[in-house]
Amino acid sequence: MDFETLVKERRSIRGYKPDPVPKEVIEEIVEIAKGAPSSMNTQPWFLHVITGEPLDRIREGNTERMLAGAEVHREIPVHDAYKGIHRQRQIEIAVQLFEAMGIERDDKERRQDWVLRGFRQFDAPVSIVLTYDKSLEPATISHFDLGAIVYGLTLAAWTRGLGTVINGQGIMQSDVVREHAKIPDWQTIMTCVAMGYPNEDFSANKVKSRRTPNEEIISYVGFD
Repeated sequence: MDFETLVKERRSIRGYKPDPVPKEVIEEIVEIAKGAPSSMNTQPWFLHVITGEPLDRIREGNTERMLAGAEVHREIPVHDAYKGIHRQRQIEIAVQLFEAMGIERDDKERRQDWVLRGFRQFDAPVSIVLTYDKSLEPATISHFDLGAIVYGLTLAAWTRGLGTVINGQGIMQSDVVREHAKIPDWQTIMTCVAMGYPNEDFSANKVKSRRTPNEEIISYVGFD
C-alpha cells in the first residue's frame, strides 16, 4: 500500500491471535525499520525479540509485582500523571476503547481486567524490547532516535498483516524484563512493542485514536 494509506490505516492493536510470528517475518520488519534516521548516524538501538516461555515469565513477574503494589521500576525518567490537554487526550482514547469494549464507567472488574491486559502486553505472542547503550546517557537524543525506529516497526509490521502496540505498562518492572530477556547490564531498557496477528473479533482493535487539528499544533512563520 502507499505510505499515506499505510499511516491512515494503521491502528494500535490490543487483542491478538495466539498464532506464532515467524522469525523470518520479524527479520524483514526490522530490516525495514532500521532505515529510520538517527542523530549523527549513531543508530543507538538494540532490539530484544521475545516469545514463548521467557515472555510468559515476564508477563507473570510484571503482573504479580504490580498487583502487589510494587513501585514502578522503569529505567528511563517517567512523567507523573498527565495534566491539561495531555490528560484530556489520554481520557479521550480511554473512553473510545471502553465504549468499543462495552465497559461501563462503574464496572470495576472489567476496568481492572483492562489494566491487567496492559501488564501482560495484551497477550501478544511477541514482545520487542528496545534498549540503548548506557554510555549515551543523558540520552534524550537517543530516546528521540528510538522513537523513530519504533514507528518504523509499527508501520512495517502492518504491511505484513501484523499489529502492534507500544506498551510501557508491560515493562514496568524492568528488572524482571532484564532477567528473562537476558539484557546486558550496559544497556538501558526504554520501551517495548507488543506484536502479533490481530484478533479481528476484539472490539478495541477497531479503535483509531483521533488526531489534533493542524491549526492547534502548527505555527507558520514567513509564509505569505
